[in-house]
Amino acid sequence: MSARGLAVLAIGGNALIRDRQHESIPDQSRMVEAIAVDIADMIVEGWNVVVTHGNGPQVGFILRRSEISIDEVPPVPMDYAGADIQGAVGWMFVRALRNEFRRRGMAREAVAVVTQTVVDRADPAFAAPTKPIGSHMDESKAKLLAGKYGWTVREDAGRGWRRVVPSPRPIAIVEAAVIRDLVRAGYVVVACGGGGIPVVKEDNGDLRGVEAVIDKDLASSLLARNLGADALVLPTGVEKVALDFNKPTQRWIDRMTLAEARRHAAEDQFDKGSMGPKVAALIDFVGGGGKLGLITNPPNLPRALRGETGTRIVA
Repeated sequence: MSARGLAVLAIGGNALIRDRQHESIPDQSRMVEAIAVDIADMIVEGWNVVVTHGNGPQVGFILRRSEISIDEVPPVPMDYAGADIQGAVGWMFVRALRNEFRRRGMAREAVAVVTQTVVDRADPAFAAPTKPIGSHMDESKAKLLAGKYGWTVREDAGRGWRRVVPSPRPIAIVEAAVIRDLVRAGYVVVACGGGGIPVVKEDNGDLRGVEAVIDKDLASSLLARNLGADALVLPTGVEKVALDFNKPTQRWIDRMTLAEARRHAAEDQFDKGSMGPKVAALIDFVGGGGKLGLITNPPNLPRALRGETGTRIVA
């Protein structure tokens, strides 16, 4: 194990897209190449690294292509779309890391693992789908597709109708032991893309893919705990977490104890659509024995890992 220990670095799917003018696959690949520099820097600083990543925009593109061609080819199920993106983005990271390691003369190799994440068939999320996916449609088309393919569709804040799917809580990472063995062998592992492919376990033990979206940060937290990681790092759009965000009393936080983080979360200090899931993931990680939970923005990642900035959650 590296001198500083093992860090799980959870990259958001939006981090691969600089702006609306740079959404192409080559553009995303260039963003991954820049992230590979940060990962190599972490390794030079003494960390062993497991990389996870989001897939929201990327899966949205797959589903949009599927919707456009729906009269000619069958639609792509969510679990298959997730597997597709894990392979594609995983390859981007493996190639970028291999090239960066070669340039630096680092004797390291990266490997991507297509990862399945078990969810509970009885999770309440399946009875109340809330996660919008795919493109906006008019009401008649949305209801036509819902009837044909068994989708749940809803009106989306005056912008049209969209399909919605469940977002159940992750309870197990199927490939955790494989990932652990690869880490111990010295590989930089890319895993749990998009939170993992959602699967349920049948009564006979078989796994079956389901139409759902798993929160990437919660899945990354679960993986980090399974691996006995020392740190869980969640890059985001701000340098630090704030209390009373966007209010006159706003204040940035350098450090929170686990008890403080739980109290602030209970007081709804963190937006449920952005910072809330990240803080919840770090609470789960540190509460499960992890040493350090860290939130910062990508440009400040090296400084944050040295303790110079970012928001740290500790026991």
